[in-house]
Amino acid sequence: MIDIRNVEHEGEQAIQRQAREGGPGWGSPMFGPEIPHGFVPFVRDQRMLVIAGADDEGQIWSTVVDGPTGFAEVVDERTVVIDALPAPGDPLREAFHTERDIGVLALQSQTRRRIRMNGVARRDGNRLVVRTGQVLGNCPKYLQTRTVREMVPGGAGPAVTGEELGEDQQRWIEGADTFFVASLSPGHGADSSHRGGMPGFVTVAGPRTVVWPDYTGNQFYMTLGNMHLNPATGLLFLDWENGHTLQLTGQGRIDWDPARAQKYPGALRVVEFDIAKVVQIDHASSLRWEFHAYSRANPPALADDGSTEPTASARRLP
Repeated sequence: MIDIRNVEHEGEQAIQRQAREGGPGWGSPMFGPEIPHGFVPFVRDQRMLVIAGADDEGQIWSTVVDGPTGFAEVVDERTVVIDALPAPGDPLREAFHTERDIGVLALQSQTRRRIRMNGVARRDGNRLVVRTGQVLGNCPKYLQTRTVREMVPGGAGPAVTGEELGEDQQRWIEGADTFFVASLSPGHGADSSHRGGMPGFVTVAGPRTVVWPDYTGNQFYMTLGNMHLNPATGLLFLDWENGHTLQLTGQGRIDWDPARAQKYPGALRVVEFDIAKVVQIDHASSLRWEFHAYSRANPPALADDGSTEPTASARRLP
């Protein structure tokens, strides 16, 4: 495994130059491979992890694994054991029989905290053993507040696949306030990241195209940096109330046209995603979540008439 600390990420640096942010030595290699002691109880408390990886064909996917408190355990300063696998039929279910790159996002929706652990993983029975190469905390921007209402294990339905979005899936995406992005570039590994905003911030431009605004973040550009080097990307939309998952794999590209970004409140640029394959699994996650509040950092969504007035839901923020 490459020691990520000592590898300059030319994709991240290219995005930083284009965005006129960062500077020499600024980037994700500053984060070490060890899991800080303060992160250990946070990982143990998780009920859900979002993972990123590639299937045997090299397609990139984002998916979710979950379980009771303690299903993810830090066993030493660079090893996490996850006592769960993706649902049957999930593109990453069988991916880790051989060791390969993985990105892990631990996101605690009730406290708006998140950390990322990138490295390699292999399957050990029904567990995943992760060896970290890069560990970092993230700011709480654009995280909605949710809590686990109940756990309903053992109910995953069959995987339904296709090459484009159905009408119900398009409505699902356009009503989402959160989705997850998987990216991977050769020599730099995989990364699992989060995107959030007000419902309507993601646009379906057609049955095979999804568009979203890129808001201000931590300036490390780990997702966009990977996408710059390797446009293969995976998206995950989660039905929080029912545990359904909608996974997309395809190609992402960054649109730097400022005129286009201005059409989206708060956007610095726009990302377009062309879909190659769609996988929907009902009840893939055993968790059922209760929504509480949107993030105060969320810009207003673009209204149907093209205006940038805050939506009614945005005005009701506590």
